Amino acid sequence: MSPVFKKSLAISKLLPACATLLFMANAAWAGGSTTSANSIATESHTTRIIVKYKSNAAISYNGQKQTATAEFVGRQHGVKLKELRRMYSGAAIMSLDSSVSEDQAKMLAAEISALDPNVDYAEPDILMNALAVPNDPLFNQQWSFSDPVVGVNAIAAWDKTNGAGVTVAVLDTGYRLHADLAGNILAANGYDFISDLTIANDGNIRDADASDPGDGCNKPSSWHGTHVAGTIAAQAYNNQGVAGIAYGAKILPVRVLGCGGGYMSDIADGIVWASGGVVSGTQRNTVRAQVINMSLGGAGACSTTIQTAINTARANNAIIVVAAGNENIDAANTSPANCNGVITVAAINRSGGRASYSNFGSLVTLAAPGGEEGTDGIISTLNDGPTIPGNDVYGYYSGTSMATPHVAGTLALMRAVDPFLSPDKAKKILQNTARAFSSQCTGCGVGMLDANAAVIAAQKDYKQIKSIVPIVATVLVH
Repeated sequence: MSPVFKKSLAISKLLPACATLLFMANAAWAGGSTTSANSIATESHTTRIIVKYKSNAAISYNGQKQTATAEFVGRQHGVKLKELRRMYSGAAIMSLDSSVSEDQAKMLAAEISALDPNVDYAEPDILMNALAVPNDPLFNQQWSFSDPVVGVNAIAAWDKTNGAGVTVAVLDTGYRLHADLAGNILAANGYDFISDLTIANDGNIRDADASDPGDGCNKPSSWHGTHVAGTIAAQAYNNQGVAGIAYGAKILPVRVLGCGGGYMSDIADGIVWASGGVVSGTQRNTVRAQVINMSLGGAGACSTTIQTAINTARANNAIIVVAAGNENIDAANTSPANCNGVITVAAINRSGGRASYSNFGSLVTLAAPGGEEGTDGIISTLNDGPTIPGNDVYGYYSGTSMATPHVAGTLALMRAVDPFLSPDKAKKILQNTARAFSSQCTGCGVGMLDANAAVIAAQKDYKQIKSIVPIVATVLVH
């Protein structure tokens, strides 16, 4: 007979037999500060448990010290629990001699409640933190992150994760190595997929240099890819410029657009390559993207070429988010917004209504801030070169191209807290956590993006998966 079972028999005279069996079933982990290698990096830890007793007396109904059962439960898990003080309600603050995860603290609290009929409730005493506002000087102009009505609730999400460990591929015009992006652009890992010399505008065709030489040619260059990348992953808390919604994530630049746009075939190759697939004649991508942002599109039905590429990327577990388009028409007429298996994003303005240009319709998944003209647009990283590269600057753009990276950045945050997040699960979470529109937005999907709610839901989903894995493993072993 094991020592634990002997102790359980000894205490069973005072406790219900069913509670004793519950304790035996759950006594499976040793306390301490060590966590699983698969645990979430930002998971809360605590050294306290709150136990509210039905009576405020120090001695319980059985003549023992009221906290005796709580102390017993702690010993069975290798931690020492002792009463620290009493709260206004009479609840006892039980201090642990070592830090445990929030999940472990919940399990301890549940066992204390189950074993002691004098307990009203027990729960972890979780540490909370101030939600720090970034010191980036232009952050106060990033209304799309923090506006209480239409913002994506980014600051609250950052209390849980910043997207570290996740790679977002930006299929666009390439990148400029902006100082506010430099630490988060995987310049050496990107690729230029443009196969037409005139469109490329850099003197050659496909190569491993995804930098943006300018896409204007006979008109001003847009530096579009750099703006999109900044919304996703511009550095934060660096006292410079703006902040990205997933400022801890990395950007994999995939150049597919140049002078006059880009061929569908090049874009399809870029999708597959970014997700880790093999593309003939190119170097293998060694930093597979978990999220792919496509702030691009064209008229017509979703082609077999693009759909097949999307299917391949999804099979590689890449989550694909695309712009609904800026023609003020049904997104069913715009590709890849009308392809299967993508997250299609419409744009809202500062009032929370559909932006004047945004496409709409039943294929739209949800909406995110895209803004309107001027300072009602989205501010991000840019370059001041009229046609060829110039200096680092910041500027406002509006469009579904600007709404899409808000969602891509949120997906990076979600993937950071749930490494098993699938494309379908990600889409479902975004839809389930979207906020109601604050203004008229017909055909804009289920609601407005809420990054914080989506991250919380992804965390919860991952914790449920972690709780199932040991059970499955036990079944397989036996």
